[in-house]
Amino acid sequence: MTVTTAKLLTADDLLRLCSQGVRGELLRGVLCETMPSGIRHGKTVVNLTILLGAFVKPHRMGTIVASDAGFLLEQEPDTVREPDVAFISARRLPPDEDVPGYFEGPPDLAVEIASPSDTPRQLFDKARMWISFGVPLVWTVDPEARIIDIHQPNHPLVRLSTDDTLDGGNVLPGFICTVGDIF
Repeated sequence: MTVTTAKLLTADDLLRLCSQGVRGELLRGVLCETMPSGIRHGKTVVNLTILLGAFVKPHRMGTIVASDAGFLLEQEPDTVREPDVAFISARRLPPDEDVPGYFEGPPDLAVEIASPSDTPRQLFDKARMWISFGVPLVWTVDPEARIIDIHQPNHPLVRLSTDDTLDGGNVLPGFICTVGDIF
């Protein structure tokens, strides 16, 4: 009997693959390729990024990034995940600091926007994964249902609909917007 094992990839391998047009995440060294998610998804990402950026940048609160940024969450084997939108506080990443690769550690806010193929359970599981890595605030966004779920460690899930107000809590104090503005 011959046993073969696949070579586990590193975060550096993933960066090299990205330069060759391969897009994905690493889950304990295993590549999970990602695919484009469509216009509705992309529009929601941009709308939320604009709203967050318009608040964060003038206050120099930190950095807003989109999904291709990547967060190195574990090493040996490496785990690199990419939320659709993320915020890193200025305390952890000064706004003018340049990071050529992945950010080492979790973001302060992770936003996962449902892709057409995502089930509610998969979206919930993504939120729990971010919480398990120490993210204090996770928003899961369902553009089709036009709802946002707020996940925080040791807090009950909060669901917001179009007319509700979304706020940044302790992570982004002072940030507010109407949920409908995101769609």
